[in-house]
Amino acid sequence: MEVGRSADIGMTMTISTRNADTFGLDRLTTPIGTALLVTDADGLLRALDWEDYEHRMRELLRLHYGTVTLRVSRAPAAMKSALAAYFDGDLGRLASIDWRVAGTPFQRKVWTALAKIPVGTTMSYGALAARLGAPKAMRAVGHANGSNPISVVVPCHRLIGADGSLVKYGGGLERKRWLLAHEGVELTPPAGSPSRSP
Repeated sequence: MEVGRSADIGMTMTISTRNADTFGLDRLTTPIGTALLVTDADGLLRALDWEDYEHRMRELLRLHYGTVTLRVSRAPAAMKSALAAYFDGDLGRLASIDWRVAGTPFQRKVWTALAKIPVGTTMSYGALAARLGAPKAMRAVGHANGSNPISVVVPCHRLIGADGSLVKYGGGLERKRWLLAHEGVELTPPAGSPSRSP
């Protein structure tokens, strides 16, 4: 297992290289639905998804960790407090949440890079691929982004299409739109798309 603290993103990220079989499951009410918080025995976040996407979350956990048992357990108070503060407008609090991931080396590279996209900004899949030194790997970046088990904290919602359009989001495009607006991102419709009248 690799453990490290990244000064430039201000949180601890641990890479898990062994199977874990029991995680805690807690819930947090947010303005965009009930969030499911999955934590390990060390109190680190392993997954954050939405109650209406629980099946997807469980499938991602299975793909990353093998057979997983989820038992009802309180997430650390500091984690829940930081998430609540984020949803109340203290956007920098996400950086205080420690998390642990599994996944392939490439997925972990993508997820680490996602955590470095500043609040209030977006990036295209192509730009992230280029930042990772693999400019032709846009599709692989997209697949890794779609396999991210830690929504919001590992901010996959900050990836958009090259034309500025909202593209896939595991928690639904309305949530993605809300999260970006909450972070102060002004979305402009892609060229040629109909504009909404006020």
